[in-house]
Amino acid sequence: MDSKSIVMIAYHFPPEGNAAVYRPLRFLKELVKMGWQATVISGEPYGYERYAPHLLDQVPSATRVVRVRGRDLWHAFQSLREVQLKDRLANSSAEEVRQVVIGHHAPWRARLRELVRRAEACIYRPDMSMPWIRPATRETMAVCQQNCPNVVWATIGPLSSAVIAYRTAVATGIPYVLDFRDPWGLEYYPHEARRPDWARRQDNRMISQMFEKAQSVVFMFESVARSYLQAFPGALDRAKIHIIPNGFEGEVESFVQIPGERCVVLYAGTLKSYRYDTLLEGLLQLKQRDPKRASLLRLRFVGEGLRELVEQVTARGLTDVVEVLPPTSSSEVLRLQREAHALLVLGRNLDRKGHELVAGAKLFGYLQAGRPIIGVVPHDETRRILAQVGSLLIADAEAPVEVCAIFEKVLDAWLSKTLERLIPNRAACDAYSSKRQIVDLLAALSGTLPRTMVTAEELPAVSSQFRPGVIQ
Repeated sequence: MDSKSIVMIAYHFPPEGNAAVYRPLRFLKELVKMGWQATVISGEPYGYERYAPHLLDQVPSATRVVRVRGRDLWHAFQSLREVQLKDRLANSSAEEVRQVVIGHHAPWRARLRELVRRAEACIYRPDMSMPWIRPATRETMAVCQQNCPNVVWATIGPLSSAVIAYRTAVATGIPYVLDFRDPWGLEYYPHEARRPDWARRQDNRMISQMFEKAQSVVFMFESVARSYLQAFPGALDRAKIHIIPNGFEGEVESFVQIPGERCVVLYAGTLKSYRYDTLLEGLLQLKQRDPKRASLLRLRFVGEGLRELVEQVTARGLTDVVEVLPPTSSSEVLRLQREAHALLVLGRNLDRKGHELVAGAKLFGYLQAGRPIIGVVPHDETRRILAQVGSLLIADAEAPVEVCAIFEKVLDAWLSKTLERLIPNRAACDAYSSKRQIVDLLAALSGTLPRTMVTAEELPAVSSQFRPGVIQ
């Protein structure tokens, strides 16, 4: 195979450790293994969401990483305030922290925050990462002039990464591929929903132009692709659309039931936009129906945004069942995952537009873990994938009674040491390995036809909620 070269635009990249990092990092490693030469254009934020310097060890040594900071006084100010607040809370008593939280949710503060967010939605477009567009475009074009890559690949979000790829292609003639990890541009994100009509029309015209000139466009699921086809009619050629879900690196792990006095179920990651009220109600029903069995369960949460969860658990009297741990390193999360008897995944809040189009990144790590997966989910992509891999532990997010029944089933299997029969199908999970998915990515990067094509007949099945996004 002839050596090929690629420039990857990835705003989120190690030492950032949030969920957006792992997909581009996995595929970068696969491409380098296949002999591709790669340069990464990465953002350098004022502060990292989840600082993980150990991930730098996974970046192929031959890969050049160009870090770009979009200098912006407002971003710098916000970052400084966040650091100061964290330091203040870290050195405060529990009562002082409670007062800060109460003050933060005061009505006048909420109104002021909303005014600020609306102003940001008008100024920072297409997203809050806008300040990096100009310097990153300059750096990308310089790399293209030096290396003459075969293709520019933009991993999205933020959507501003696509703008950089588009402007580079217009200036250099090098083809570009857009890889949408999430439904950016469909008002799934609050920042987009706050835009006034004039800004929405301008942004939609820009997205339409980027779709028209792209060599290929990658989406996670067919439902997402159909939503874009509906929202941007005529801008997307179905022959350019490639479906590549999220996934994992390596092989599906073997399962060995760890002995212990309790059945441990793990949830790892943020809870900020996920629904868990019916989960807690189902656990409460389990405890009321069979306190002895409930005492054998330990539902362990570890991650960010868990303060409200602690309050809800305490209010329901579930502190003897639910354990909440602070954020920790990814290596520690893997250790906790391997010690768990089952893993928990939740669905997004139903009031979030487009919630049915996404599946949390943690789900794919769970598929690799080779453990029973409990899904408390609505009818969304997470539910579809769990059913596809043969999970037997799916409860409706609207039905606490189903949640109770699912945990009873897990506890019965744990007691009888038959948890292995609840594990999803290994071969079906293996289909989400990056080793399998790289074939589809190569097709997108080379501009060849996708393995399966989204057909026109499927379009009427898409929800009409995305019609407001149509170009005017």
